[in-house]
Amino acid sequence: MISFLTSIAILIVGYFLYGKFVEKVFGISDSNKTPAVAMEDGVDYIPMSWPRIFLIQFLNIAGLGPIFGAIAGALWGPAAFLWIVLGCIFAGAVHDYFSGMLSIRHKGMSVSEIVGIYLGDKVKAVMRVFSVVLLVLVGVVFVMGPAGLLSNLTGLNSKIWIGIIIAYYLLATVLPVDKLIGKIYPLFGASLLIMAVGIGAGIIIKGYTIPELTLANLHPKGTSIFPFLFITIACGAISGFHATQSPLMARCVRKESEGRRIFYGSMIAEGIIAMIWAAASMAFFGGTEGLAATLGNGGPAVVVNEISTTILGTVGGVLALLGVVACPITSGDTAFRSARLVIADALNFNQSKTLNRFYIAIPLFAVGIALTMIDFGIVWRYFSWSNQTLAMIVLWASAAYLAQKGKLHWICTVPATFMTGVTTAYILQAKEGFKLAAGLSNSVGVVIAVSLLGLFLIKVKKDTNAEAEKIAA
Repeated sequence: MISFLTSIAILIVGYFLYGKFVEKVFGISDSNKTPAVAMEDGVDYIPMSWPRIFLIQFLNIAGLGPIFGAIAGALWGPAAFLWIVLGCIFAGAVHDYFSGMLSIRHKGMSVSEIVGIYLGDKVKAVMRVFSVVLLVLVGVVFVMGPAGLLSNLTGLNSKIWIGIIIAYYLLATVLPVDKLIGKIYPLFGASLLIMAVGIGAGIIIKGYTIPELTLANLHPKGTSIFPFLFITIACGAISGFHATQSPLMARCVRKESEGRRIFYGSMIAEGIIAMIWAAASMAFFGGTEGLAATLGNGGPAVVVNEISTTILGTVGGVLALLGVVACPITSGDTAFRSARLVIADALNFNQSKTLNRFYIAIPLFAVGIALTMIDFGIVWRYFSWSNQTLAMIVLWASAAYLAQKGKLHWICTVPATFMTGVTTAYILQAKEGFKLAAGLSNSVGVVIAVSLLGLFLIKVKKDTNAEAEKIAA
């Protein structure tokens, strides 16, 4: 219990202390006109209040990530607490803040265009393809999952539900952001927060025993902590998907000083939700063995349903349905919307006209529908790795921005280096990757991470010397 409550407290303190420090390093100025003010178009660039944007951003990035990912991550035991806290404060929230604020500084550009500015045109070309593929995978994952659950609940064929969800996605993709997303998302975002607070309070009040922090690996199958824990708990600690969502809200922010509340703050809120669900999963089922047994008999959705209905009763059942159905849907729609904007930015294709938005959306949804025919497990596994790889690339781009401005790049360089090691080791070791031995893949991951750090520092020193010579001349 002490470890759990301390972790929550550290996350909150981290927002006020480290979040403020990150904001200071970035260097905000409310004298700068944001894209929402300078480029208002009534479609994607629309000024909104920061509380409203916070709830939309929070729901955009949350979906099922901080719930399902935290439940699966809880199999490693309280070691998951440490990753959620440290990952969220020093990696995930920093990643989200920079992806949002750099977009604000660059006219609301999509993440691929921003990465290209700081890492070069070749990386930009790769990122354009990579980010669109990831977004389509996210959209497909968040069609198939809810459709299957709704099919079980109603008896209707899952293909019918897929059609209904995709029809909604299409509307959310092409309509002005304030007409549909801006109206319903704050309600769903508030519901997700209330659900998490209710679960957390219920676990404490009803006397469940939350295990104390230990670095021991308690995974029933003995799966190693590195790199698997850091891939499994993604959205609750760091997630590249967030970088694709931040530009959506960057086009609605009225002042730069609101950025910390919206981008850094929403990631901290997601970390708190992940912490609650990780703790609840360990406590409710009496440890990782009981949790593993329940996961094996229906997956995370069953875990959510059992915990919610037991602790919160009938209301809990309704909230559980909201969590496992509505939340992924409200991440899937913005995934397709983000994909539209990435493609539009790459082609410099004006999106103020409705027909132009359909020109991009229809081919995207055609690909998405085709992917729903593939096994869900295959789609999910590749999404997980590509998600964290995108986060790693965005952190390197953010580090390059800070180095270029002569600022403290280490706040991005350190997490970028760590995530490089994680993603490299994972793809070399995982069954959807190269299936190499753990010792070899982990060693190669560390070598590549350190090598990239070395190359980055050499480039920074070279650029600094060149700038000094230019000034001296």
